[in-house]
Amino acid sequence: MSTLPDTRQPHAERPRATYDVIGIGLGPFNLGLACLTEPIGELDSLFLESKPDFEWHSGMFLDGAHLQTPFMSDLVTLADPTSPYSFLNYLKEKGRLYSFYIRENFYPLRVEYNDYCRWAAAKLGNVRFSTTVTAVEYDTAGEVYVVRTESGETYTARRIVLGTGTPPYLPESCQGVGGDLLHNSRYMEHREALQKKRSITVVGSGQSAAEIYYDLLAEIDVHGYRLNWVTRSPRFFPLEYTKLTLEMTSPEYIDYFHALPEETRYRLESQQKGLFKGIDSELVDAIFDLLYQKNVSGPVPTRLLTNSSLESVGYENGTYTLGLRQQEQGKDYTLETEGLVLATGYKYVTPEFLKPVADRIRLDGQGRFDVARNYTIDTAGREIFLQNAGVHTHSITSPDLGMGAYRNAYIIRELLGSEYYPVEKSIAFQEFSV
Repeated sequence: MSTLPDTRQPHAERPRATYDVIGIGLGPFNLGLACLTEPIGELDSLFLESKPDFEWHSGMFLDGAHLQTPFMSDLVTLADPTSPYSFLNYLKEKGRLYSFYIRENFYPLRVEYNDYCRWAAAKLGNVRFSTTVTAVEYDTAGEVYVVRTESGETYTARRIVLGTGTPPYLPESCQGVGGDLLHNSRYMEHREALQKKRSITVVGSGQSAAEIYYDLLAEIDVHGYRLNWVTRSPRFFPLEYTKLTLEMTSPEYIDYFHALPEETRYRLESQQKGLFKGIDSELVDAIFDLLYQKNVSGPVPTRLLTNSSLESVGYENGTYTLGLRQQEQGKDYTLETEGLVLATGYKYVTPEFLKPVADRIRLDGQGRFDVARNYTIDTAGREIFLQNAGVHTHSITSPDLGMGAYRNAYIIRELLGSEYYPVEKSIAFQEFSV
């Protein structure tokens, strides 16, 4: 085998050529695009990432935690099953393919998926880590985008693909409160200190909240803390994962959803959260079974509080006072806790580096990106592409790992003007539109 370049080391200055496309940010979606563009000789691509290496939700590498999508939702397979960057090829090179086969579980472990992505990134020659983009400008004379970095390097490209991801979201009531509250994205690094407290409260209703609650419940009798789980949802919703529902992650549904009036799409966005933000039904059952098991010896010091929205947070002398409202009863109450974990999700924030080209970007009536069907957000409709952050325009396909390869094949077709990877147009049995 040939020796592949270590793209994580500082790279030599290359000629100031204009790239066909520059990707900014390297989560799974842009990493998949880097893998799929790498073998295309007529497409000169570069991908920039501020972190020193690939990292994907490392704060949630709990034992046994796995993806909610099967292994075929890897970086490349659904666009190119023959790609050397597939998850199965990763397993083969690591000597674990037969073990994965015997395991008879389609869902990769989360830590395993992260290692797979790092493996793929290390093979690529079109990736630059430790490169922070500070500004994207437009050169009208050259009709190119100018990408400036913190280290002073400048790159030019005809197209841009945004893949900066969604940062952790903290409710307004929790900002500036003080103390050591933490978002679930930092759970593993603070887990040991958290378990030394006399009481811990987890706020949230999704998969991350459930995984953390189960992890803490498993050792509640070892450390002796009180444990609360608070959610504003009326119950602990399981992720809807039936096969006809999964057909909503299809080209046909994107076409249907994108063509709906803006106000209809926004209404559906709020209604469809349970289709991609619920809890694995197996985990819901495992939590109940663990509660039952631990209650055999007597009541467990834990509370599960539904219909309870977090209205305010106070902090004094090492204790948080949570102001909660039981929504169905319309009653306010408080809960005291020493440890506070906020599994409150992630929310897209428009990158500051886009300010110089704000006049070239389309916004909708809500002030969010007006993402075209071809995933562009620029006024020309062919220059700036968006990964993820398009639930309001492309529905649940936007954050879905399984649709990443489809979107990238679509973007590559837009970049080339021809179909390098076959782009599916019709896969669903059901009809979404009249």
